Amino acid sequence: MEPFPEEAIDQAPARAARHRWSVGSPFDARVRQLVRDWGAPKSPALIEEMITTALKIARDELTLADLKLINRSAKEMRSAAKIFAPFKHFRKVVVFGSARSAHDSPDYKMATDFACEMVSEGFMLIAGGSDGIMGAVQRGAGRAHSFALGIRLPSEQRVNEAIEGDPKLVTLNYFFTRKLSFVKEAHAFALFPGGFGTMDEAFEVLALLQTGKTRIVPVVLLDQPGGKYWETWMQFLSERLLNFGFISEEDFAFFKIKHNAQDAAAEITQFYKVFHSARWVGERFVIRLNRSLSNEALVELNNHFADILRAGEIVQRVAPVKKNDGLGTADLPRLIFTPVRSRFGRFRQLIDAINSSPTT
Repeated sequence: MEPFPEEAIDQAPARAARHRWSVGSPFDARVRQLVRDWGAPKSPALIEEMITTALKIARDELTLADLKLINRSAKEMRSAAKIFAPFKHFRKVVVFGSARSAHDSPDYKMATDFACEMVSEGFMLIAGGSDGIMGAVQRGAGRAHSFALGIRLPSEQRVNEAIEGDPKLVTLNYFFTRKLSFVKEAHAFALFPGGFGTMDEAFEVLALLQTGKTRIVPVVLLDQPGGKYWETWMQFLSERLLNFGFISEEDFAFFKIKHNAQDAAAEITQFYKVFHSARWVGERFVIRLNRSLSNEALVELNNHFADILRAGEIVQRVAPVKKNDGLGTADLPRLIFTPVRSRFGRFRQLIDAINSSPTT
């Protein structure tokens, strides 16, 4: 396989943006000059695109309600992204669960223990800002390792004291900007028993994974020892969604059910044992590895996952560009292949196979 420029995928959209989002002369030149004068050393073309989008909105005859929605959404996304930016080198676990879980409940204790386990493994924790499972997570992780994404609700919702006043607490007005921040920052998801909100978040995460609209990350469903919350949920998935043909058997690979904090933490850390991260480069999928796989392991992967290869085979390469990418991934070995882009449950199974493969 010929060398491929991974960095080209970041540059191509920026080159095309100015032409696509032009507002015409002399405004294009004025926008470019404004961005230069203001100072935007990173991705100035994207800043220009956002400005031209705002200028176009000014002539779209939108209602005041639409303008307020767009404006407030952009502000919320900026605020959340700014809070997370200094911590981009830390992996983070997003935790969902009921705000009604009592302090003396088994779920609450397990959430606290799970947060402690993940902090000991070098992860940070993200949850909502109220009490119940969210408060348990932030008490277990401690303020230094916690983020909270709160939501403004018509009924008063108290921020738990473990995160109250912390600069890593963000309160948002919209559920969709909150969900976007959760998903964007997550390197793993952990879900505890809960109500409508927890079910909404569970299906949102699984739908994004199933459709390839978010990076593949581990998802663990935690319940107390002997608890049947997630097994009952699984029964519904199997008897209704699977049997009716609405989902596939391989979609069950996206999540694992665990009944103690240690096993749940081990599932997440195992996911990153050999697998490091992944990205698309054109039509090719590039998996970064912490260690190179043996030749025998590569043969096994090609044999077992031939069904998701659209062309060619899975090959292993060293990074073609030796430079500091700011993320510590420039020198990592890669697996590169051209897959069928609709079998993301099989992608998840591939990652499990990689993590159990012999390395060199």
